[in-house]
Amino acid sequence: MNRLPWWMGGILMSGLLLMTFSVFGADRPIGASTYVPFFAGLVFDLDPEKYTYLKEVQNAGSWEGIMLLGSLFGGFIVSVFLTKTFRLSLVPTGWKKYKNNSVLSRLFWSFISGFAMIIGARLAGGCTSGHFMSGMSQMAISSMIFGAVVMISLLITGRLFYNTKED
Repeated sequence: MNRLPWWMGGILMSGLLLMTFSVFGADRPIGASTYVPFFAGLVFDLDPEKYTYLKEVQNAGSWEGIMLLGSLFGGFIVSVFLTKTFRLSLVPTGWKKYKNNSVLSRLFWSFISGFAMIIGARLAGGCTSGHFMSGMSQMAISSMIFGAVVMISLLITGRLFYNTKED
């Protein structure tokens, strides 16, 4: 399968961002982490008067769920029909290679890291998609700082996780 050139991805991303910022699109920046509290409010029937943050995310959360479901199904369709690489696995190959074969270990660390990420997104005032795509496209200083911290964290995590020194 031929890949698009890098500049075509930039043009397509620009079009997506213009559409989401426009009144014909979402009329707000792209993000994903806002859906977590929105969804929690729906599932647990939380009162927005008592939990004021739910009022702030009311409009955003409603369309972000559709975006996240679209991403999930889009990835599924691409992996099944276009690249033919789809497979179900509780313990991915990389985890087996660099860590262990334990399903329990994989699920535990996935939960812990997911929990840490959503707390980090809340503290940072947005998730990676919001900061990287929306914030950086607007040259927001907070998103530039966030991007630098994420890149440094990725390098450190990669060094720790993919430590391939043979004894």
